[in-house]
Amino acid sequence: MRAVDIIAGKRDGKELSREELAFFINEYVAGTIPDYQAAAWAMAVFFRGMTPEETAALTDVMLASGSTIDLSGIPGPFVDKHSTGGVGDKTSLVLAPLAAALGLRDPMMSGRALGHTGGTLDKLDSIPGYRTNLSVEEFRAFLAKDGFAMTGQTKDVVPADRLLYALRDVTATVESIPLITASILAKKAAEGAEALVFDVKYGSGAFMKDPSEAEKLALSLTAAGTAMGKKIIALLTNMDEPLGNMVGNFLEVEESLDCLEGGGPADLMEVTLELAARMAVLGGRAENAAAGRKLCEQCLASGKPRELFLANVASQGGDPKQLLEMRGRRRSPVSAELRARPGPSGEAYITRIDAYKVGHAAVSLGVGRGRTEDTVSPTAGLQFHKKSGCPVREGDLLMTVWAASEEGLAAALPRLEEAVEYGSAPPAARTLVLKEIAPRTTPRPDQSFQPEAGNA
Repeated sequence: MRAVDIIAGKRDGKELSREELAFFINEYVAGTIPDYQAAAWAMAVFFRGMTPEETAALTDVMLASGSTIDLSGIPGPFVDKHSTGGVGDKTSLVLAPLAAALGLRDPMMSGRALGHTGGTLDKLDSIPGYRTNLSVEEFRAFLAKDGFAMTGQTKDVVPADRLLYALRDVTATVESIPLITASILAKKAAEGAEALVFDVKYGSGAFMKDPSEAEKLALSLTAAGTAMGKKIIALLTNMDEPLGNMVGNFLEVEESLDCLEGGGPADLMEVTLELAARMAVLGGRAENAAAGRKLCEQCLASGKPRELFLANVASQGGDPKQLLEMRGRRRSPVSAELRARPGPSGEAYITRIDAYKVGHAAVSLGVGRGRTEDTVSPTAGLQFHKKSGCPVREGDLLMTVWAASEEGLAAALPRLEEAVEYGSAPPAARTLVLKEIAPRTTPRPDQSFQPEAGNA
């Protein structure tokens, strides 16, 4: 069996067998198949797609490429959430401690910045001392102690996904539904989650631009996840504009704290609470989404999620007191202000802020990566002072921008100006949560998730 034959087969539209996929993935992990052949294969998959059977086989092969995390001995239920990526999306940092405060366990294995989208691990790494490279023993201990733990993939846990994730980021193959499905599910199965809420985003800042494409991905995820014995709910959410008022690693940590203290932006809180409500449902804490949302709102108001977030910061190597003292102060010294230019009339409304353009500008600032070996800046990013729907006059402050370098700032500012669109009337209200998608079948009886009784 040769890698080039497998690449050619997929290029020509062939359905690859499990044996062919196992050979290709295992040899890539072993280093026998080089990056350039893996990139060619990924591009062939991007254009030719995969059948549901191929996608399921690829997921199993990737999962089998390394070890999985054993959570036996820790009381559940284990419920996690996964987002398909966006700009300003820091919901994981709020959801994990909120779920833990509800009595759930959230074993969260996250990724880094991918293309124009941010990465949860990069945000957490911006907290001085915080460690996301946990051993399995540490991951289990923090999960049992705090109710959630945040880690990245190790060389041993799903190494195939770790390698392909980085490769897709720099080879323009991110938006492949089979590759996204296999990547997400292999990682989530390895971490030990029994139930999953998928935040499948659509719009300019998402990998799926059109709602119909996002729905295809949601259906792929729910079908494959259900076949693996997981209990699944997916939401289609709007990523046409950045979520929240902050884009950047430490900036988004700060905004997450605002949410945990009841002061987060309305759009960010809406998406967060709708996702959390479904986690409550899957974890057996609420009968339906409406009851789950009310429960989550009450829990946030109690202050317990904030306490658990700070406890986790301490567990994973950070200093909660130092973190709180750095709020509003930890910024790059290279900065600028972006002001409104609505046109000849001198006044208008902001009708849209293009998330895709903001995301690419943020990469120039240092928030994300242009190459796999690039490092990210913890202090780069931007803050919106006005967003879509706001009336503006010529010269009004729109954004404060921080960059890792003068060159990055110079590259980002024109893109940010282009991202802001103006009109003579305010835009229609944006629908943030478009649709809920539940699986068409039930989990396999031998692996179905049965929530334990517990305190709500």
